[in-house]
This record gives sequence, C-alpha cells and structure tokens, in this order.
Amino acid sequence: MMNNEQLIDLVGQMTLEEKTAQLLQLTSNFYEGTDTQGQITGPMEEMGITQQSVYASGSILGLSGAQAIIDVQQAYMEKSRLGIPLLFMADVVHGFKTIFPIPLAIGCSWDTQLAEKSAEIAARESAVSGLHVTFAPMVDLVRDPRWGRVMETTGEDPYLNSLFAAAFVRGYQGDNLQEETDRLAACVKHFAAYGAAEGGRDYNTVDMSERNLREYYLPAYKAALDAGVEMVMASFNTVDGIPASGNEKLMRDILREEWGFEGVLISDWASIREMIAHGAAEDDREAAYRAIRAGVDIEMMTPCYVHHLPALIASGEVSEKLIDEAVLRILQLKEKLGLFDNPFRAANPEREREIVFSKEHRQVSYELATKSAVLLKNANDILPLNPQAHIALIGPFAESEDILGWWSCEGVKADAVKLGTALQERLGTDHVHLAQGSGVHTITSEQIAEALEVASKADLIVLALGEDSEMSGEGGSRTDIRLPGAQLELIKHLRSTGKPLATVIFNGRPLDLHGIWEESDAVLEAWFPGSEGGAAIANVLTGVVNPSGRLTMSFPQSVGQVPVYYNHFNTGRPLNPQKTEERYVSKYIDSPNDPLLPFGYGLSYTTFEYGSLDISSQELSNELPLTIKVKVTNTGERTGVETVQLYVRDVTGEVVRPMRELKDYVKLELAPGETGTATFTLSEAQLRYHHSDLSYRSDKGTFHVYVGSNSRDTQESSFQLV
Repeated sequence: MMNNEQLIDLVGQMTLEEKTAQLLQLTSNFYEGTDTQGQITGPMEEMGITQQSVYASGSILGLSGAQAIIDVQQAYMEKSRLGIPLLFMADVVHGFKTIFPIPLAIGCSWDTQLAEKSAEIAARESAVSGLHVTFAPMVDLVRDPRWGRVMETTGEDPYLNSLFAAAFVRGYQGDNLQEETDRLAACVKHFAAYGAAEGGRDYNTVDMSERNLREYYLPAYKAALDAGVEMVMASFNTVDGIPASGNEKLMRDILREEWGFEGVLISDWASIREMIAHGAAEDDREAAYRAIRAGVDIEMMTPCYVHHLPALIASGEVSEKLIDEAVLRILQLKEKLGLFDNPFRAANPEREREIVFSKEHRQVSYELATKSAVLLKNANDILPLNPQAHIALIGPFAESEDILGWWSCEGVKADAVKLGTALQERLGTDHVHLAQGSGVHTITSEQIAEALEVASKADLIVLALGEDSEMSGEGGSRTDIRLPGAQLELIKHLRSTGKPLATVIFNGRPLDLHGIWEESDAVLEAWFPGSEGGAAIANVLTGVVNPSGRLTMSFPQSVGQVPVYYNHFNTGRPLNPQKTEERYVSKYIDSPNDPLLPFGYGLSYTTFEYGSLDISSQELSNELPLTIKVKVTNTGERTGVETVQLYVRDVTGEVVRPMRELKDYVKLELAPGETGTATFTLSEAQLRYHHSDLSYRSDKGTFHVYVGSNSRDTQESSFQLV
C-alpha cells in the first residue's frame, strides 16, 4: 500500500511528458497484448501521438475479459518506467453480461434495494473480467422522451433520481474498494444537465437559470457524491453558454469547491476537442487550456493534453500544479483500487467462467424485470391470461432477441429469454400460437394473412410490439415517438377480428401511444427488460407475478405536449378543468394539458382502497415535524403491492413552486382483504428550496399535502409551516 506522501513523491518522479500522458485515455487498439494490436499504427498516426505516450498513458476504455486485460496490463507494466498500472474502464450501464432492465425501467420498480443489488452484480461480473471503473450511473433528470438517452435515466423527479443515484453508487462501490475487489469505482454522469438538451436532440444546447439547475438537475449528482462516488464525467452539452468540459464555474466552483469533490473528473468521448465545434475554443491548444483550468483530469480519446499542456506550462499560461493535482487524483484512485499492490486486481479467467452470467445473477435480472413492468391499461380484466384460453402471440417482438436495450455491454442477444418461448413453456404449445405479423418497420400482405389466420383460432390476442434497440440510446433521438407505422397497421388488422387484444410494448422511452391505446384492451409496458425479459413478462402476463411497476416519466398525449411532467408550475391563467371552453387560459385547443399517463401511475391485478388522511397537526415547525398516515386495503382477490406516494405543494413561495413535488413513498404488500398503514414523516427540511438569491430555505405559510397511487389520483389536506 502507498500512502498519500508516497503518491505525491511518485508524481514528483514523473517527467512532464509522463504526467500529461497519465491524463490520456485511449481505446484498447493502441496497446500491445490485445487481439487488435495490429491496428495500433493507424490510430496513433490519426491522433498524432507517440508510442511513448501510449506506454505512459493512464487508462484504457472499452476492453474487457480477464485474460485480455491481464495480457495488456502485463505488457504495459513491463514498459512502465515507474510501475504505474493502467485503469480499465467501460460503460457497464445496466449489467455486464447479465443484463438488467434499462435504468428507466429500473426506476419504475421504485425498488432502490434491488437497483443496488443489480449494480453489485454488474460490478462483480465486471471486476472478475478485469474492469476497474464503470461509466455509471447516469443520473440526468429528463423531461423530454424524444431524447434517446432517456433510457439511461431513472426519470423526471429529482428526489427519486437521487435515491437511485445513491443506490447504484453503493452497489457498484461497496464500502471499501481496496478490500472488496469484486466492486468497481463508479463514475456519475453527465455533469451537468445533459438530459435538458433542447428539442430532445442529443448533444444539443442546454440553457437554463442557475436556480433551475440547482433545484432540479443537480440534486441527483450531489446524491451520488454524498454516497462516495469516485469519478464524475463531464457532459457534452453547454451549460450557461460554456461547454461542460471547459466550464470552470461548474467544475471548479460547484463540483470541487462548493461540494468538496476530490475524486477524478473525466471528459466524455472527445468532448474536450469538441469545444472547438461549440465555438468555445479556437484550436486544440485552447481546448486543453480551458479543460485543465476547469479541472478535467482525464481526456478521453483526444490528444489535446499530451500535445499542448507542456507548451502551455512552458509559456506560463498553465501552472504545472494543475497537472500535478490531476495526476495525483488519478494515482489516488489507482491506490484505492489496490492496483499498485495487484495490477490485475480481481481479473481471473477461471472465476470469470463461474461468475459471469450465472444462474444466481440471472434470477435477480428476472426479479427486477418483473418489478419494472408497468400495467398501463386492463379493460375488462383480460389480464392475467386464462391458462385454458388459446392465445395468439403476434408481433415483431413475439420471438425477438432484441430486448436487452442500448448499452448492454457484453450482453448477448441470443442469450435473452424470448417472450414466445417463455409463454409456450408456461401455457403449452397447444395453447400459444405464434406469428410475426410485421417487422419493426415493415409489413407485408403475407405477414398480415398469417397473423389473421393465427388470430382466428385464438380466444385472445397478445401483441408484442416496440422499438428496436437502435431507436433509443445515444444518438437515438426521435421527433415522432409513436411506434413505426407498420406496427400500427398490424394493430388495426387484428382489432378488426373483434378478439380481445393485449399489447406488450418493448421500448426505451415513454411513447405517444396513439394507435395502441384506443385499439388495445390491455397495455403492458415491458421496456427493454434484459436477459430474462421473456420469462419475466410471460410470468406477468400469466399472473404468476402481479405487476407493481409505477411510471417515473409521464407519457404524453402526443409529442406536441413535450416536455410534459408532473412537477410543473402553475401559470397566471391556469386552465380550469370545469371550464375547458375558455380561450384565454394556458391550454391547447387540440389537446388536454395533462399527460395521457402521469408520473407514478401503474395498475395491478388487484384493487386498493384508501382510507382518509390522518395528519398529526395542522402546523409544522422546525421542532415539530408532521406525521401523515393513511390506511390502504386490498379489495381484490390477489396479493399485490401498492406504492403509496406523498406529494407536497408550497402554495405561495418567494419564487413560484411546482404544483406537486414527490417527498416520500411507501410500498405496501397486502393480501386480499388485508389493510396496511402507510406512515410518512414530513420535516421542515423537506420543504426547503432554492430562492432567487440561490439561498436554500423554506417559506412559512400554507402547504397542501397529497397522498395517493400516483401524482394525479390523490387525497388532499393542508397545513401551515410556522
């Protein structure tokens, strides 16, 4: 083990070229020992870096596999003058090889313990395969489902996002990285406000007030820091007109000084050089100058630092102290991971074969997929499926392996459990008959004829529809968030049969459900459910599992409403729902204001009845919090889980406050006829917000409190903050 003084001494032994190279992150094809080593010369020439810089570089992006990483680390260490090991990093976003539901789906479980477990398993599989750092969790708050990377977030609410951010960090990192070698260092991203890109278009401009930034977008990053996250990734976007990778106020003033972050700050892919395209740097030299002054320690996949930092130091424009600080932070992380004592850490080909994609891990993936599925509609209780019924399973996802979603790391589509296979195993091949019906984007007359033939022999049709994985994720922004026309045409043909129709949707974002909602008797949101997705969704459809997922993003009536989110402000001319004919109020003339499905929404195969609210006092003070209770009874015939949600509205603030804000929730599992009590404690601290001067405090006055099954369907009471 090396103490901090020894690490500082090690920095002092490094040449300036070695130090700047330590700040460089490259992909594996630059290094000896990989099956891509024959490709070294081309990328080096393209980037204009020397073999010496490669030998002194600090980290590798994207390589995995225990033996491959051992080989590269060994070859590297043989050439490292000072014996400084490499860091190996990768995008392990929702699983390594055992793929869990996409993070947006995980959010809909409202189960932070299971989310933490998924990150722990992802870390275990990654670490034994040689990795040290994951570029996760992504905690960007998102209100625009057009943005492809919405699949990586846990939703539109800062409080819930913060809970999941901390849970993921705990899962990845554990309590002690040096001792728990089956853990990873986590890297929270993207700092900051990447999810607010204009028009939902990836990499686009973000422009908002600092008060809005602090109130809604920063809390989840701060929660990750409070949980001990070791790394932060700068976002691609501008913040207040300055690209994040060169934003001193964001990175130095807020992240480092105000929040006290002492870990490693890394750029996103090529984002330092992208300051030129933004118009914030004239050339690579100025980009390097701005990024190092902002405090970015590692430059991912561009050579601005190695080319220009030595000259910037020689000219006196940049202090070498900034480089020393950055290098020290990188070495401190390597020491926390125990790499100086064991450069190979947990990499072990034999254990890798035992641990990765194990039955135990896949079981947790299955459980999370069942809890992430959200039942959106169930007219006439056509779900769960009658085991004696003849089912026609039709659609491009009936037998699709493409259910892992974007950022599935080492996941293999062929390993995913297909819905058709799982449903036939449960109900029998004589009861479940399959037809493709259409492709994701195309449909033929032959497919229609086959679908109608299969449907004619069935009692009920299950339609398996959705987006392919390329339709969301990074670079997957869309202006039309309906399903492709081919699938909407398929629905119309099958609706004409008059048979009951249940639609299952596999997708990476909230959709405009026109063409699905009105044509389907039941709608089940499966998201991209991961490796065990088919098994999980089959068990939800058949009632083995009672769905309990709740939406963490609102579903719009149409894309024209976007952004639409529950914690919006009122206006000076609010719409009165009883007077929709009024013109000069804040409304659309061709659509309701409200989303089709609100934040927190989700159905069950049972029903729940709420008793009246019990509030301990009509006044709340610093010394006396409120206790809020409500009894909930399962009035149906199945055991189910109800997620009881607590919202608050500050009626009058120094700046306007949202109509509702989630403050807490309780999950009650109740047997038929059973009554449980959801108990909440509300304190003055939970009522604080950022004022116009950015001070963080509460306002005395009237507050409304709402409790219910989602952000729309609630009971109301009120109290005074005194």
